[in-house]
Amino acid sequence: MRALIQRVSSASVEIKMKQTAAINHGLLVLIGIETLDTDEDVKWLSQKLSGLRIFSDQDQNMNLNIKDVDGEVLLVSQFTLHAKTKKGNRPSFIKAARPEQAIPLYNLFIKQLDSLINKKTKTSLFGAMMNVSLVNDGPVTIMIDSKNRE
Repeated sequence: MRALIQRVSSASVEIKMKQTAAINHGLLVLIGIETLDTDEDVKWLSQKLSGLRIFSDQDQNMNLNIKDVDGEVLLVSQFTLHAKTKKGNRPSFIKAARPEQAIPLYNLFIKQLDSLINKKTKTSLFGAMMNVSLVNDGPVTIMIDSKNRE
C-alpha cells in the first residue's frame, strides 16, 4: 500500500464538474492499493499517517501531527501509484489491486483513520475520474510504502 501525502492549506475533489469533497488545513492523501496488500498494511499505514509529525510547532519545526493541529484528511484512491515504468514508455499497472480487492481495503483504511484521528476522513469516489485541486503547504510531500518501511 502506497500513500503520497501532501500537507495542504486546502484541497478538493471534483467529479463531473461538481465538488464532492473539500478540506482546509490538513493532508491530501493519494492512496494506491496493490494485490499483495492486507489488513496489516492498512493498520500499519493508517497508524503511520495519523502519527506523522509534519506540521510546524511554534518554533517552525515539524513536530506536530494531524491530530495536534486539528487538521482534516482528504483521501483519494490512486491506482497509478503502483505504475511500473522499468520497460518502455507505457506504464504497467499490473501490481494495482482490482476493485473487488481494493475497495474493502480502502474502506477499512478510512474506518481505521477515522478512529485514529477522531475525525471523519473526507473521501473521493473510488475509481472515478476526478479533478483534484490543492494548495501544497510548504511544500511538504512524502511517499510511504507499507512494503518498504523506511
